[in-house]
Amino acid sequence: MLSKKFKNNHIILASASPRRQELFKELGLKFTLKVKPIEENYTSILKEEEITNYLAELKAKAFEGELKENDIIITSDTIVWHNNKALEKPKNKEHAVEMLQELSGTKHKVITSICIKTLTNQNVFFDTTIVHFKHLTTEEIEFYVENYKPYDKAGAYGIQEWIGFIGVTKLEGSYFNVMGLPVHKLYEELLKM
Repeated sequence: MLSKKFKNNHIILASASPRRQELFKELGLKFTLKVKPIEENYTSILKEEEITNYLAELKAKAFEGELKENDIIITSDTIVWHNNKALEKPKNKEHAVEMLQELSGTKHKVITSICIKTLTNQNVFFDTTIVHFKHLTTEEIEFYVENYKPYDKAGAYGIQEWIGFIGVTKLEGSYFNVMGLPVHKLYEELLKM
């Protein structure tokens, strides 16, 4: 459906995430991948979706001056928000274990922002999902980190992996948002264009 609407556009997904790429394919959109490395720094006064909105915009800004008339660039950023702070990607094994111990037996927010940018327009929106975790044992956490190496994932876990199967007890909101792309919102925003 969307592919017909955007047949004269060149859609660029600026994300190295294999999960986002997979979800994008499932939407039925033709796209090219183009990732630009950026320093993901932000001021500590930003909270929750202010962080992801800012970073999604920052990633889109990297393409300024390169966009052609029919280009649509789509960038995204995801964080886990817990105990009034952002849990981003873990630095190493110890950090990943620490994050999962912190999330164990609690609930947290997963916030994903998307920026859709064209030559003349920019639209930033976000989605929030609340994820509830059971109490995870040290063995479960170490098994997961050792075998799944979740170093490219905010909060040190992928809901679509083993830890999600055994650890997530309840979701309030979109499952796909937790994977890194609120597909339902992206679809609606693209339809409006």
